[in-house]
Parts: sequence; C-alpha cells; structure tokens
Amino acid sequence: MPSSTVENYVKAILQLADGEARGTSVAVGRIATHLGLTPGTVTTMMKHLSKEGFIHYLPRKGVCLTSSGEKLGLQIVRRHRLIELFLVEVMQLDWAHVHEEAEVLEHVLSDRMVERIDEMLGRPAYDPHGEPIPDAEGLLRRDDDLRVLTDCDDGRVRLVRVSRDDPPFLVWLQEHGLRPGASLEVVARDPVGEILTLEVAGRADRVRISTSAAGTLWVKASGVERRRTAI
Repeated sequence: MPSSTVENYVKAILQLADGEARGTSVAVGRIATHLGLTPGTVTTMMKHLSKEGFIHYLPRKGVCLTSSGEKLGLQIVRRHRLIELFLVEVMQLDWAHVHEEAEVLEHVLSDRMVERIDEMLGRPAYDPHGEPIPDAEGLLRRDDDLRVLTDCDDGRVRLVRVSRDDPPFLVWLQEHGLRPGASLEVVARDPVGEILTLEVAGRADRVRISTSAAGTLWVKASGVERRRTAI
C-alpha cells in the first residue's frame, strides 16, 4: 500500500494537471510550490514515483501520471471529498473546517469504509464545496461549462464551486449567502478598485467582493447539466 507521502504527491500531480490534455507534463517547480517543498526534495520523490510506476518523469521537462498513477490519484480524491461531505452531513462540522480533517483521514480509511460512507450518503455527486466526487469506477464529472465569476456575462448565474480551501474565506462566503447552489448576479464592476458588486438571492443587501476572491468562485447559467466522463 502506498505511503501517505506518495499519495500526497500523486494527488498533487493529479490536481495540478486538472483541465489539461491527458499526458500533459506538470513542472517539478509547480509541484514544489503546491506542496510547500524545495524542488530538490520533489525531484528525489519524482525518481521514486517513476520507479514505482506512478509517473512518467522527464528531467527538466516535468512529470505526468501513468494509468496506475491516475487510478491512485482518483482514489485519494474520492476518499477526501467523501470524507468532507460525511463530516458536514453526518458529523455536522462546518464546511469551512473539514478540509484539514479530510487531509488526515484520507490516508487511513479503508476502501470498505469509503464505500460504506458513499452508500450512507446516497452516492453523492459533489462535495460540500461543489467539487465532483469520482465514483468507484473512476468516472469524474467534467464541468466544461463552468466559468469563474469574474469572466461571466451579465445576468443571473448559479454558484457551483468554490476552489479555495481557506477557512476564514469560507466563513465569509457563508455569512454572505455564497455557498454552492446560490443564485446571484453581478450588478456592478469596478475595474480600478478590482471589486464586483453582487445581488445574492435571499439577501436584501448587496455583496462586494474582490476580483481575486471572485476568481475562486465557479458559476454557470441555470439549466445547464453536468456531464460525466472517464479519466
């Protein structure tokens, strides 16, 4: 069974390659930045992962996951996102504080326990932050129609995903009605001050948010269905 360190590296590579063409290389420097490690430390681990058959590693060019690496990465992501949802739905923890807990638990739960959690939750499609949960067959929903809030057209949209795991930020979003499923509209843009003004359904007051923060909110027009694709 792979160590937690190996699992963290493989998951990081999978996440950094998300949205790229299959087989696209991920630079060692990006992996180091993502994990908060030195490039030298990451390079040493890349050689190990290559020997274990989880990645293809080309020095000075980058790495990409093998089919075995993709399978392992999706298993870890599946565990993590199911655990987050379990902690919110069953344990009643706040969505802002489940990421770190899931980071620990994803390495210790057995496949049988993960399957039971999935069954208990009714085979959910998305975690509390709107991220898709890979199913047991390695299928992951692709949301090609999503756009970040800063790039959306005028008109009402639905908040689908929050891609920033920062507890104070998530608490702030919740206080302003900005959780996945919320209906909202950009009613004013201040390009100089880099501020968006939003009308959020169910709130009498308008919400002002920086463009950098809005860039972590993924939205889509109502009535667009998500599709499921194999990884």
